Amino acid sequence: MQELELLKNTDTVNELLARYGVKFGIYKNNTFKEQLFPFDAIPRIIEKEEFDYLERGLKQRVIALNLFLKDIYSKKQIVKDGILPEDFIFASSGYMAECEGVTPVKDIYSHISGIDLVKGKDGNWYILEDNLRVPSGASYPMIAREICRRSSPETFQDTRLEDNRNYAKLLRKTMDHVNVGGHSVILTPGRYNAAYFEHSYLAEKTGAHLVNGSELRVVDDKLYFEGYDGKLERVGVVYRRISDEYLDPMNFNPESVIGIPHLYDVFRKGNVAIINAPGNGVADDKGIYYFVPKMIRYYLGEEPILNNAPTYLPFYEEDMKYVLENFDRLVLKDVAEAGGYGVVFGSSMTKQQKEDFLALLKEEPRRFIAQEVIDFQDLEILEEDGTVERKADLRAFVLMADEPMVWKSGLTRFSRNPDSFIVNSSQGGGFKDTWVLSR
Repeated sequence: MQELELLKNTDTVNELLARYGVKFGIYKNNTFKEQLFPFDAIPRIIEKEEFDYLERGLKQRVIALNLFLKDIYSKKQIVKDGILPEDFIFASSGYMAECEGVTPVKDIYSHISGIDLVKGKDGNWYILEDNLRVPSGASYPMIAREICRRSSPETFQDTRLEDNRNYAKLLRKTMDHVNVGGHSVILTPGRYNAAYFEHSYLAEKTGAHLVNGSELRVVDDKLYFEGYDGKLERVGVVYRRISDEYLDPMNFNPESVIGIPHLYDVFRKGNVAIINAPGNGVADDKGIYYFVPKMIRYYLGEEPILNNAPTYLPFYEEDMKYVLENFDRLVLKDVAEAGGYGVVFGSSMTKQQKEDFLALLKEEPRRFIAQEVIDFQDLEILEEDGTVERKADLRAFVLMADEPMVWKSGLTRFSRNPDSFIVNSSQGGGFKDTWVLSR
């Protein structure tokens, strides 16, 4: 009866989300389009024992990925030992030569990791992607839970549920852990960014200053922002929501008008921490994803707790042969794309599309990975006066301070298209709250 009460309030919750500006924006083909991110009141429920298992696997994976980033920008021992091919690493669009020999504060590269998983109909969880650059989405289940509590407090009074309001506390702990002395700021490119709502919401919840590039400046190898009284205030940590290439026009893209000149020089000298560290893209390249289980074995001497989806690299002759022979039952992904773009299913192509794609694949094998199509679980969503089942994934958030911390919640995204496996908000999907039971 308690959950029924919450479901009755789903329209009210969506109205409040709209009033508070809980939206996402898409800038594509020189056009900015902002739209609501539809919320479905039926929560995804994960039992405590199952989440404990996920937590162990997520911590293991993020520790290994951080060790890989440290290694690949310094000794490159994993390459020297033949675990990863050198030309594959340095061909990654996420690899940044400027980061060679630069170690972030306290050796932490990925302070906030967004790990995308699905639960197969076989009952097993599979990791689909590692997002280590600027992962977004935590704010949506945070504010949805907050509004649901107000709309239907009786639903949460006796439910044995982990409280997800501590994400801001975990984020603040992460920022404080690497702060070299000064204020904490969240650097936003502005309201035309897809996740601007999240930037402002997290700034409010953590007590960090929300700033844009024009409000920060470098003086004598330190970073400052201008306070309300015009006085310069030292900045000790920047939670950046700007892509690597736009962070600093003096060191990266010279055409950037949203970055801070010489910010990377300050970072290089250890005078400011940047969350997440520049250069992380080499570790969340969809091609590098293939090697993460090998990283876990190499750096930690452990077997991976969570499995990758079965993946093939056309870069390798043997894998290319398999992809060509099994093309119609695989999903192909462009390693440089995100947000559900660049994903094609062999089974849905016309004969001409298939011929064109195979020609491109043979010409640029490093550009793509192929995966078996995971038949992942459907979750119930509300539609009109009843419920229907749709594909859904889970973005789990792992924050790193003195140790990895897995947020006991997450962003569950679902497809509103009955024939689609793609759940991204940019592709028209919606989201749910994720309830982790406490006992």
